[in-house]
Amino acid sequence: MADENAADDKNSDPKPATGTPGSSAQQSGADAVEQRARGAQDAKGGEVEQASAPIDAPSGTEADEQTTPEGGTRIGPTRERRGMFGVSDSGDTSGFGGLRLPAHVPAPAERPFGGWFDDFADEFGEALAERGIPQGAVQQITIDRGEITFYVRRESIVDVCRTLRDEDGLRFELCSSVSGVDYGADVPQRLHVVYHLTSMTYRRRIRLEVSVDVDDPHVPSVVEVYPTADWHERETWDMFGIVFDGHPALTRILMPDDWDGHPQRKDYPLGGIPVEYKGAEIPPPDQRRSYT
Repeated sequence: MADENAADDKNSDPKPATGTPGSSAQQSGADAVEQRARGAQDAKGGEVEQASAPIDAPSGTEADEQTTPEGGTRIGPTRERRGMFGVSDSGDTSGFGGLRLPAHVPAPAERPFGGWFDDFADEFGEALAERGIPQGAVQQITIDRGEITFYVRRESIVDVCRTLRDEDGLRFELCSSVSGVDYGADVPQRLHVVYHLTSMTYRRRIRLEVSVDVDDPHVPSVVEVYPTADWHERETWDMFGIVFDGHPALTRILMPDDWDGHPQRKDYPLGGIPVEYKGAEIPPPDQRRSYT
């Protein structure tokens, strides 16, 4: 019995539980006070542990400007809801009841990231440097819900994808998805393009994200690197109006060719749009008849 207890002690995790006063999730780095002043919240029990580490490059130097920011993944801005689901005092049949959320701005991650993320990020950075791609091409690294996301400057997205595909130590052979996000009118660079890449060699998945302004929604197409992105980029153009420069045939894929607007943008009306061919009109959600 004593030997079994000893074995259990060896296998137990000596680190404090997430969210306790001594854990890294509770102490989120030097900018924790500033983030709390902007309405941030402390980490809660059950979140992934990450400890903070200072960036080596001196502030204001060229190396510092090209260094990917990695500070403060545990704390983020508070998001207050307006409206709620399940409203019963109006004819709103959408179920949202005027639900509104402030824009979400993800915090950059701190090292160590944990798992395979640290070694991969280092190898990825070395591969970019060997190909002459500036380290500033990756603007931010974020770890959230067990996923790693690299925020990439749009002018570098094709070179970054080619590096991820061709380097022996990376080998992300498949682009499984390209999709869009509109964070709303209150957000600078509100339109985002999200790429999900899969390494079948190493059984890994990562995300790339590119953000653009609604007045200049142009992103280079990655079809030459990942042919699977062809129809995905067409759908993102159709729904969000993001123009993929260099795409072989950027036409609508869901809406009619002469459709006006992009239905998944936040400024697109929820109803009140004439229905083609039938002369009917779908009213806005708050004007529809409720059957409950």
